[in-house]
Amino acid sequence: MKKINILKSNTDFNRIIKNNRAFKYKDYIIYVEKGTEGPYKFGFSVGKKIGNAVTRNKYKRRLKNIIDKKVYQNNFNCIIIVGKGIIDRSFSEMEENLYKALDLIKITKEK
Repeated sequence: MKKINILKSNTDFNRIIKNNRAFKYKDYIIYVEKGTEGPYKFGFSVGKKIGNAVTRNKYKRRLKNIIDKKVYQNNFNCIIIVGKGIIDRSFSEMEENLYKALDLIKITKEK
């Protein structure tokens, strides 16, 4: 995932979470802000309940890897918050659940 497609600033996270409805699907809570300028951007939040910093970063890397495999529309920001149940999932289950959630939100491009 390119750096241009990553949200990192706290103000962006707070704005998106405050002004948009949450979409919940299994272990994910997803906030989408549509109608922004420029390319799509994703932000990830993995809480301390998941584990130590090494474990949390592992799940962030996995999410970035999963997201890189699809093509997305432009002009949206998305925040993905991971729930504690993600620990029990395999990589393929994580991938399948996240793709299903993103398809339901309708931010992926049709091939």
